Amino acid sequence: MTELPRRHVLGMTAGAAVGAALLTPATADAAPHPAAATRTGSGTDGGGWGAVPAAVPVPLDPWFDNDGIDTADARGGDFDGSGYTFPGEELPAGEREIGGTAFLFPGSAAGTKNNVVALGQRIELPPGRYLSGLFLTSCSYGAASGRATVHYADGTTTTPLLGGPDWYGGSGALTAAYRYTADGAKDQHPVSIAVSEIPLDPAREAVALTLPTTQPAEAGKPSLHIFALSLQPAAQGRALALRDAHSTTSLLDSGAQSVEATVVNAGTVGILAADGLTLSVDVPGARTVAPARVSRLAPGEQARVRIGIRSRPGTAPGTAREGNVVAHGRGAQAVTVRRSLTLGVPDYTPTDASLSTHQAPYWFQQAKFGIFIHWGVYSVPAWAPVGTQYAEWYWNQMQDPNNPTYAHHRETYGESFAYDDFIPRFRAERFDPRSWVELFRDAGAQYHVLTSKHHEGFALWDTKLSDRNSVKMGPGRDLVKELFDASRRYTPELHPGLYFSMPEWFNPDHPWMGHAPRNPYTLEPVPYTGHTAGKDYVTQFQGPQMLELIHGYDPEILWCDIGGDNDSHRVLAEYFNHAKNRARPVEVTVNNRSGIGAYDFTTPEYTTYDQIVTAKWESSRGLDPFSYGYNAQTPDEKYMTAEEIVHSLVDIVSKNGNFLLDIGPRADGTIPDIMQRRLRETGSG
Repeated sequence: MTELPRRHVLGMTAGAAVGAALLTPATADAAPHPAAATRTGSGTDGGGWGAVPAAVPVPLDPWFDNDGIDTADARGGDFDGSGYTFPGEELPAGEREIGGTAFLFPGSAAGTKNNVVALGQRIELPPGRYLSGLFLTSCSYGAASGRATVHYADGTTTTPLLGGPDWYGGSGALTAAYRYTADGAKDQHPVSIAVSEIPLDPAREAVALTLPTTQPAEAGKPSLHIFALSLQPAAQGRALALRDAHSTTSLLDSGAQSVEATVVNAGTVGILAADGLTLSVDVPGARTVAPARVSRLAPGEQARVRIGIRSRPGTAPGTAREGNVVAHGRGAQAVTVRRSLTLGVPDYTPTDASLSTHQAPYWFQQAKFGIFIHWGVYSVPAWAPVGTQYAEWYWNQMQDPNNPTYAHHRETYGESFAYDDFIPRFRAERFDPRSWVELFRDAGAQYHVLTSKHHEGFALWDTKLSDRNSVKMGPGRDLVKELFDASRRYTPELHPGLYFSMPEWFNPDHPWMGHAPRNPYTLEPVPYTGHTAGKDYVTQFQGPQMLELIHGYDPEILWCDIGGDNDSHRVLAEYFNHAKNRARPVEVTVNNRSGIGAYDFTTPEYTTYDQIVTAKWESSRGLDPFSYGYNAQTPDEKYMTAEEIVHSLVDIVSKNGNFLLDIGPRADGTIPDIMQRRLRETGSG
């Protein structure tokens, strides 16, 4: 069993989960953190340390000022100031249990106001003593947060932080695979609403809540939207609650299947080691082999725990059984929550419902620090205005007469020099994969992610679907294979992963930018070197290339980018099944950019969240001030310092995130000295 660190409910989260670092052994103590909380989930069904009152939904209709949910038949909303809305068909309505808490979810009828944009409104509360306030939140144009004010009957106040994730780039308890555009079309990109939690002082009677002041819902402005609010009353004396108890598809180090639950000390008396608080699972067809033990839980604290179970002989993978998650303690009646549990991990099917049962494996949650590698044909020009543009977007940026890259290319290479003329100059002649992976290890990283193919469409592996690759052109080498072979031989402790761009800018069969390659100065067509025409881009090229990587290289991370048209349901089902059904199963993970609503973690870039986020997430950025690919224009003093790297890592990890730090090797395969120094300084610090 592994227990995640305990936290006071003294902060806010998007979906609220204790998920910072994993603790082993389970009895290890963690100091309370003033800005943490845990995932809300199922309430208790029995007694135990005392009865825990049910949550109290607070109607917000008088404060609703934004129509952010539409249906196909009822149009007219505008969630974000640009005319986009949530799809009402995919969301609940009325009183619903979400994450184990009862909420009053608003409707989506035409013209219905269904959320309040946080602009400092004062909301009167049913007077009472509460442990926490739980909100359904989402943000437009980036994560938004601010200090709320809780008003108490004695005239005092507290000011907890309240925020939420971006609806387009975050994750949450409610997720839809699409949103509506201003003209009523479906934009096929996941959007979400999260559960966010703030603490209330149960020793004082709360009477009102003033929302933070963010910004109005206008295009380009980060705004916090609140759809519902429920209050969790505090209990007196010894009181324990179990929330969000569910089986998972993840395995503990012992190979046992994990059942997760959140334990909440909802009373006024602390729980100590002497209380012998232990959690187990009682379910037909399986047995508990690794009970969870909690050594300390102060009033208001929550602990996320993992209980190990093994299916009994004859229990088929995927068998659903009603069972109990039970909290035992010395001298106290057990607290029990009954849930439908899935025993074993069945094969995945190509649906959101099936793929969404997958979660980031525990090795990924424990890893925390990875190295991103952007390397491709763009590493030859290696040019962008410092600190303002991505150098790896060189080909796309040179299409725009108003972009500095357009003039730079003409002055440096001439108008007749096509982007693909850089391919012969991408030679990787000094590429030493062993030195790369040993550098990553020395930096303290636990995984690495190489760009197998960026938006330029040039593959770094021996793809059989196109000659546009590093074996047939340029280096004449399978760069993915060489890096993975070196990693598995010299640094087996590192987990290898691959980035894959779902679209290609100028692929003639399916150009993301709307046109095939052309000379940006004359607009005349130019070749898409190595391209084999006639394939359906999604089903006969994109999907099969992803499967080549899955079956040929066994990446433990599939880091997709952009989304858009895809065959990801089929591909990811095969990815997950291939990993778990191997003679020696491997736990793998996928991010949120494959174009479907099922994923394991979200991926903000060159930014982080302001608060702890329940669902696993990963922040990426380059050592460069604003580029992933190598930018030869960037002076050494502009790169991140080791101190900045460590501070970023600590901040991100404290909020349940991983830090994916990017380097951009040169076209010859060497990693610039400044990047090597920064990584080694980070590892030795």
